[in-house]
Amino acid sequence: MPTYQFEAMDATGQEIKDVIEAANEEEAHQTIRQMGYFVTKLTLKKAKKTAAEKKLKRKGKTFTLGRVNAKTLTTFTRQLSILQDAGLPILRSLRILEQQAKPGPLKNTLIDVCEEIEAGATLSEAMAKCPKTFDRLYVNMIKAGEAGGALEVILRRLAEFKERAESLKRKVKGALTYPIAVVVFAVGILTFIMIKIVPAFQKIFADFETELPPLTQLLIAIAETVQHYWYLLPGIPTAIWLFVKLVRKFYHGRMGFDMFLLKVPIFGQLVCKNIIARTMRTLGTLVASGVPILEALHITKETAGNAFFEQLYQKVYEAIREGQAIAPPLKEYSRLYFHPMALFFWTFFIPIIGALLYLPRMNERVLDDMVINMVDVGEETGELDTMLYKIADTYDEEVSVLTESLMSLMEPLLIIILGGMVGFIVIALFMPLISLIQKLTG
Repeated sequence: MPTYQFEAMDATGQEIKDVIEAANEEEAHQTIRQMGYFVTKLTLKKAKKTAAEKKLKRKGKTFTLGRVNAKTLTTFTRQLSILQDAGLPILRSLRILEQQAKPGPLKNTLIDVCEEIEAGATLSEAMAKCPKTFDRLYVNMIKAGEAGGALEVILRRLAEFKERAESLKRKVKGALTYPIAVVVFAVGILTFIMIKIVPAFQKIFADFETELPPLTQLLIAIAETVQHYWYLLPGIPTAIWLFVKLVRKFYHGRMGFDMFLLKVPIFGQLVCKNIIARTMRTLGTLVASGVPILEALHITKETAGNAFFEQLYQKVYEAIREGQAIAPPLKEYSRLYFHPMALFFWTFFIPIIGALLYLPRMNERVLDDMVINMVDVGEETGELDTMLYKIADTYDEEVSVLTESLMSLMEPLLIIILGGMVGFIVIALFMPLISLIQKLTG
């Protein structure tokens, strides 16, 4: 017979904690009332699994590495939302999705979640025990949906939120994939020319004792450098990446690099607008789902992905705890400030003029007046979530337009740069050839 753990109050108001055996939850309530207690909390006590049950648990699970990727989790959330809209019980919905899931991290997680629910846990409690799959934002929204009796509505909002976030991520990745692929391909071809083609021409010029023009001498010097130090081509970018990764392990290093990213030419706007769109939509979704504003700000801070924005939301969180509204501290603390590590990264990545570019930008704000005023109006009218959604939609659109503009700018820029490199090689090789042909025909 199932065992229930209960908390109750007796006639004098004293708190009682005990366990009781009953066929079901209703019978447990009746028995406790007959004992003269008023039930305040009743949960099914999780029984110890027998060896057969443990074996059954392992049967459906497979060995996997890594986490559930964002795309898979987004699809799962949408499917769970549809099943809940159709009126299916949550456990049955999860069982359906677990059976159709391919062997992997998600299937293993759903097996664990179903077992926790069968043992008496709520959906949010079961998901909280799988932090590698369901983050704090996900769990808190589910908890708010359970508390308000609107789980299907919350799941729908959560699915829409994840779909928009995934769409924005795809746009940004798509914008960066093309130029990176072209640059890598071009570097590979130019390296091949320097190592294989230029030495062959150099041998021809040496055999005919042709006087080489300065342009050709420069090309041969570059080719010899590439031949001797070719390993630096992948080595230098890798070393820079490892150095940045190491520096970002420290708080001030991470803060300086993230502040540099927000104002770096060309890509800084894209990074900043992307973060604003994501954090405002996160905060709006949490507020609309009934999550308390302080908890919503704490979760938003954790999902910002940028040290300066994390600091910004932390200061807003502290200001609200002291009784202030959201808009004033949001405006006050959204202004950048001088940071020595930010100056270091500006001079490191943009030599000579880096410091000159940084000084005018170091006190700029990351949130403009439109965002502050919309948040202020949302607080005054009681429609903060609606205003936050509007801000997110606006910045999503700006990110989309900026991404397309960068793509339009990148294509001709890459063509000009690659064309200049190829033109330099062709001219440098053919100038002595023309001189050699003239000598032979003379």
